[in-house]
Amino acid sequence: MPKSRVAVLKTKPESVLDDYVRLMEMAGIESALDTRATTILKDNISWHLPMPGANSTPWQIEATILALQKHGMKDIVAVENRTVVTRPQKGEKLNKFDKVFGKYGIPVLYNFEEKDMTWIEYTPKAKLSALPRIFPEGIRIPDYFIGKNIIHLPTMKCHIYTTTTGAMKNAFGGLLNEKRHYCHSCIHETLVDLLKIQKEIHPGIFAVMDGTTAGNGPGPRTLIPVRTDYILASADQVAIDAVAAKLMGFDPMSLQYINLADEAGLGNGRSENIEVVGEDISGISLNFTVGDNLASRCGDMLWFGPLKPIQSLFFHTPLVKVFVAASDCYHDKSWWPRHGRAILDKWRKESPWGKLWDSY
Repeated sequence: MPKSRVAVLKTKPESVLDDYVRLMEMAGIESALDTRATTILKDNISWHLPMPGANSTPWQIEATILALQKHGMKDIVAVENRTVVTRPQKGEKLNKFDKVFGKYGIPVLYNFEEKDMTWIEYTPKAKLSALPRIFPEGIRIPDYFIGKNIIHLPTMKCHIYTTTTGAMKNAFGGLLNEKRHYCHSCIHETLVDLLKIQKEIHPGIFAVMDGTTAGNGPGPRTLIPVRTDYILASADQVAIDAVAAKLMGFDPMSLQYINLADEAGLGNGRSENIEVVGEDISGISLNFTVGDNLASRCGDMLWFGPLKPIQSLFFHTPLVKVFVAASDCYHDKSWWPRHGRAILDKWRKESPWGKLWDSY
């Protein structure tokens, strides 16, 4: 496999839109996508509440639209998903996505709305390792995704179950239905399976990652926001996640999902096979650590620990509603008012990125 290109730039609020457009051009956005096809913007709502570092940023979305339009790709649609613990319509408003979509006339579709798309059974050509075991009745994906470009819009952050999360994890919400939580015990293999499917159904795949405020700690929600000013882009989903992981201070090949994807030839995870253009990040390590929170400790026991043999009792039955209610109670009703709101207020007051966010 030839070397993969990942573009990385340092940016600032005054120039971020222009910097993003230049970044995407450096990463080869036009050659990576089918200019005749519809392009899906798959934004990232890890939490409907506006936690800095957790969700796609409005400037990330706006700049991606500008870059597509500059290169003649004007058939653009945003697609969002919901999870058992996130509410997308609330998230797109609280995180100001709706301001950008409204400004540029971008329609928003939801993969859980029958009026927008239908879930159909899909038989992959590639050999998958996890999904056939998890969904023996058949793998189902949204029919709308087939034949369209996709641009993933993750942020640079840690994740309690995968250490880091980025472009590959962003497909988790789009291509799997609300039973995707079945996959957590084999999450790494699942992400590799999903990349195999993406390569079959999308004529073009691209990723634009925002690290202007990156997420340290027990993400993807209860984060410690860190200003880094970095933005990244690549047509190789494995390579961009590897570069982001290295920036955060992790060995990319020690992360199972990157290692497996590299071994399967789905992209490059090894640094010697990745050409980083733009910023010299060879000596940069943000020294991020994941850590734990109450939700991750419970999840570890159920998905990976001593309760794994009976996890189906919790997640494949109505008992999952108890888990969902507990997560909502912890994250939205306890952690957010006690910690998150103050973090957001401080970011808006002290960070130039918080001030830019306020301007939308």
